[in-house]
Amino acid sequence: MRFSFLSKAFLLAVTLVTLLATGGFADERPNILWLSTEDIGPHVGCYGDEVANTPNLDAFAKRGLVFKYAWSNYPVCAPARTTIITGMYACANGAGNMRSEVKIPDGVKMFPEYLREAGYFCTNNSKTDYNYEYEQHQPWDISSNKAHYRKRKKGQPFFAVFNYTGTHESKIRKRPHTAVVDPASVKLPKYWPDTPEFRQDFAQYYDNITVMDGWIKKQLDALEKSGEADNTIVVFFGDHGSGMPRHKRYAGDSGMLVPFVVHVPEKLKEQASKEYVAGGKSDRPVGFVDLAPTMLSIAGIEPPEYMQGHAFLGKYQTDAPKYLYGFRQRMDERIDISRSLRDQRFIYVRNYMPHLPAGQTLEYQLETPSCRVWKEMFEAGKLNEVQSKFWQPHQAEELYDLAADPDETVNLVGDPKFEKELERFRTEHRESMMRFGDVGLVPEQISFEFGQAQRSRREMLDDSKQFPMQEIFSVANLAANRNPEGLEKLHQAMEHESASVRYWGTIGIQVDGEKAVNSSKPQLKKLLSDNSPAVAIVAAELLAQFGDENEQASGLSVLKELANLDNSNLYGAIQALNAIDRLGKKVTAPIIAEIKNIPLEIKQIKRGGKYVGSLLKGIGLR
Repeated sequence: MRFSFLSKAFLLAVTLVTLLATGGFADERPNILWLSTEDIGPHVGCYGDEVANTPNLDAFAKRGLVFKYAWSNYPVCAPARTTIITGMYACANGAGNMRSEVKIPDGVKMFPEYLREAGYFCTNNSKTDYNYEYEQHQPWDISSNKAHYRKRKKGQPFFAVFNYTGTHESKIRKRPHTAVVDPASVKLPKYWPDTPEFRQDFAQYYDNITVMDGWIKKQLDALEKSGEADNTIVVFFGDHGSGMPRHKRYAGDSGMLVPFVVHVPEKLKEQASKEYVAGGKSDRPVGFVDLAPTMLSIAGIEPPEYMQGHAFLGKYQTDAPKYLYGFRQRMDERIDISRSLRDQRFIYVRNYMPHLPAGQTLEYQLETPSCRVWKEMFEAGKLNEVQSKFWQPHQAEELYDLAADPDETVNLVGDPKFEKELERFRTEHRESMMRFGDVGLVPEQISFEFGQAQRSRREMLDDSKQFPMQEIFSVANLAANRNPEGLEKLHQAMEHESASVRYWGTIGIQVDGEKAVNSSKPQLKKLLSDNSPAVAIVAAELLAQFGDENEQASGLSVLKELANLDNSNLYGAIQALNAIDRLGKKVTAPIIAEIKNIPLEIKQIKRGGKYVGSLLKGIGLR
């Protein structure tokens, strides 16, 4: 009898192990379904938009929770998705520039790897677009346009991503198009001129969202049919602001604010946050950096300490953060650096290159008719002050009251009534840059050279001699302030042992203008032969712009040399060609013929290798 009992117990144990190993028993952990769509702001019915026709998304929102303040953290896809996949701001890993390739730091994983290790089936259909060299990582069981959760083992929990591309920027300008939304019915923000092109592009954007709404229904119906709806948390979001100009790629709220709706079924209510009310709206600020720790929290996995976001669902959810953080760096072929913060009312933007406009000449963006016409009207002097601002040099600091001014047109910097708010944001900005380990102020050409030794950009934080982050931050802030009294400090920075500090000291001379250049020519001439191309290029541009005949020739010679991919890395060439373009053909005439014949791209670099060609086209040479 005893032998028989033990035999049965042993057989039962073996059976249990076998069933668990083969997925024969249902795993009660929640499934997670992401429905993401490209290039849309909160222009949907559940956010109060009266033009939008989104009945399926609106019905979904009535069963879920709408987050009023959700930011993509970056106003363009690649760095935004890079932030999502690790739960770290892309700039903290040197991956904030559009279509860059950086090494993932040791010890950092793409968060689906943690889910897979815990037994989840993870699929992605199908966009990746990360700024990482991630071949060594295997975050997905399947990542393709055929990836689907139905391919998992029986009873296996899943994390599945479906991404809709029909709302992408490129679809706004697709012609011919049969209009559904009347272009006359759309409400244009104050910063756009009222032209037929703007009305057609914006109305077509709404039409594309309506088609997306049908896709939402299809995905939710498929989930219901699978029998998994009651055990699946569904998250819907746009990947950054709309594809319209001054939304996508813009460091303000219109570039970052996205629709974000979460549904937690009644069966999984213990996973919901305290403020979760079906059909409700949440004031909790949520950023893309929060997605990774939240998904791990739902799966019962404690998020690793390196993650910089806050879980808003699941076992390890945290209190709400006070601020959202936004970042803008190189957008395609054009260089710029801005940082943004917002709370539930105000947004603060710090522009580190205020000599440049937000609306730079991007080849891809100018394919959209409204953007092209807007730029032409600016150049012809046909815009009012508010409409012109996008194409004019930045202000170093911007502060907007989003409750009173949702279009972000009235800058409150300098208004005594808002001095306390301004100082609060300045302090938080300074502290957050250090807290996150933001290495985005290191020039990309220097950052790339560091990475060529197969070192992650995160390791810059360990090299205080080459990358003294506090000093880089301080000099960059001084450079952006247009403060003539800081000239002596800029000269000191131009002699610093760190190339990044020298770079920002020289940028400060550029921001201050011709008078500062004339007072700095000995330093600038010395920097023409600097061992860092990033520094030499800024000095060369200033001497070519403001120098005498010999100084101009010397500056142009350096720019010609470093614009050539045979003599420079990709990011040095991009920087040099941006400088050549700003100088204009009248100044650069002596080198134009040679510039015209430089190589177009570096084939060894998979992402961004064509930006040299885009710049040559912008200069008018291709």
